Amino acid sequence: MKLLFVHGDRLKEDINGNLYSGGSYNKNVWNRYTSVFNNVSFLAKKETTTYTVEDAKKKFNIFEKDEINFIEVHDSVSSISSFFNIKNRKKNNTIIEESVLNSDYIIARIPSEVSYKAIEYAKLHNKPYLVEVVGCAWDSLWNHSLKGKAVAPWSYLTMKKAVLDSKYAVYVTNNFLQKRYPTNGYSISASNVMLNSFNDKTLIERKKKIKQMEKSKKIIGTVAALNVKYKGQQYIIEALGHLKKEGNTNFEYHLVGDGDQTYLKSQAKKYNVESQVKFLGSIPHENIFRWLDTIDLYTQPSRQEGLPRALIEAMSRGLPSFGANTAGIPELLEEQFIFSNTKNNIREILQILDSLDNTTMLEQAEKNFNESKKYSKHFIEKRRKQFFNFFKENEFKQ
Repeated sequence: MKLLFVHGDRLKEDINGNLYSGGSYNKNVWNRYTSVFNNVSFLAKKETTTYTVEDAKKKFNIFEKDEINFIEVHDSVSSISSFFNIKNRKKNNTIIEESVLNSDYIIARIPSEVSYKAIEYAKLHNKPYLVEVVGCAWDSLWNHSLKGKAVAPWSYLTMKKAVLDSKYAVYVTNNFLQKRYPTNGYSISASNVMLNSFNDKTLIERKKKIKQMEKSKKIIGTVAALNVKYKGQQYIIEALGHLKKEGNTNFEYHLVGDGDQTYLKSQAKKYNVESQVKFLGSIPHENIFRWLDTIDLYTQPSRQEGLPRALIEAMSRGLPSFGANTAGIPELLEEQFIFSNTKNNIREILQILDSLDNTTMLEQAEKNFNESKKYSKHFIEKRRKQFFNFFKENEFKQ
């Protein structure tokens, strides 16, 4: 049975033609599809880079072309610009329709313009499809740019209809996305988090680190793309600027992620905290946990999310964490460690940072570690696989 997996993501191509994916896709993620469907194709975009093989392997996950067939949507610009580029859209539509016709099943990860189009053709040609609801179309575009605001209503309604009409939906949140994008079909909640195991030694080491921490000296970390403003790193940078004006330079902010750093560097310069903001670039997923063990606090300041895997992974390392009042983030953290997406957010971030003394950090380390156990790979992947099999077998009988 041939599965077409669709997402508007971009694979990276090194100078030798090898393909790589970012943190969203690795061997474990692909296994959830290949274990159910014997022939899997990935319909997505590609970005040509000047990375050598050695450099690319340090930053990204290798995309195994022998295991997953890659079908390229020829689009070298952003999805928002693509919306206004009629020529590119027509070319892409032909590729998408042919890919749908050559498949038995379609799994479309949304929000994604490429996925919406694949769903449209799946309906047209009576192909069974399932949607993976991993983010909010409205939040991602409305908080992106002026062009994003122009496209946001269309994308929101398109996503809402796609989910509502789908007979099968997998949500990464427990409540938020279900309420905003309800479905009339079968659905489950299954996070994209891949936590393989838990070791109490991790929590013991984290508590030891907190107890030995130099007074008020803390490293804050975030894993997110650097080239989209809705990821929110600029708010943490601004908060550090306010603290510096008060004579407090006891925080550093370490940013892990790919993308143009120009805007965030300009914000660090604007708030005079360049020496406190460190850009670490991309880190392969297998090395993320090692990095998490080197920092003291984790934050997810995004204005667009599903259920952030990076935050749950940080919690699994016993990291005290805080984040924005966005999508599934409040499902993970206690209310006092959530800041709003309003003009008061900087003040609220400062209040959270001020509240994180050693006693509070020790309490949060334990609470977060225990909360993360709900996202054990064993239970989530078992539920997801059962749902995929239900989708495949139920539609095969039709």
